[in-house]
Amino acid sequence: MDPNMKLMVKHGKPYSDLERYRRLVGKLIYLTITRPDISFAVGVVIVLRILRYIKKTPRQGLLYEDKENTHTSGYCDANWAGSPIDRRSTTSFCIFIGEIAEAEYQAIASATCELIWVKQLIQELKFADVQPMKLYCDNQAALHITSNLLCHERTKHIEIDCHFVQEKLLAKEISTEFVNLSNQLADIFTKSLRDHRYKLYVPSLFICSSLRGSTWFLT
Repeated sequence: MDPNMKLMVKHGKPYSDLERYRRLVGKLIYLTITRPDISFAVGVVIVLRILRYIKKTPRQGLLYEDKENTHTSGYCDANWAGSPIDRRSTTSFCIFIGEIAEAEYQAIASATCELIWVKQLIQELKFADVQPMKLYCDNQAALHITSNLLCHERTKHIEIDCHFVQEKLLAKEISTEFVNLSNQLADIFTKSLRDHRYKLYVPSLFICSSLRGSTWFLT
């Protein structure tokens, strides 16, 4: 997607076959399970452009490597009031297992919940992962809130999230770390990216082609 393109409700002509359009959207939502690189585009419903991209990359999918390391880490990001239609914010996160690989703070809380769930799943599978799970964020103000045990009037509306994240930090279940914008993998889920950044993030999310000549399993 072009970062300069602003989609509005009244742009373009109404689609003639609404049933077919809904079926395509449903199939694309299902495809995001193994093609997270199209998640943001599906969220803003650019169906025909997505189909052209998928046609160019038919063999790409998530790569699951056989590794003994089960250390869990996550990246979170938010695009505050990014929708030009209703000014809604978009929050996102991605979780890695086996690799150190205000809306912003709520994204931290959501990612923390998912990290805790993933850790419980790993424990159920009898994998050892005693290290605190790292959560990477590119917002210094949000990270400051996580390290500040006192919530103020200006952050009162996110106080529940505040106490939850700080509880997990004190229990050493998670640790937070700043990540530069150029290395913020969760950006791919919250906003349109320039072509060079998009191509940089896709392999970092373990999305690669099954034609690369390896024996790894793609789903």
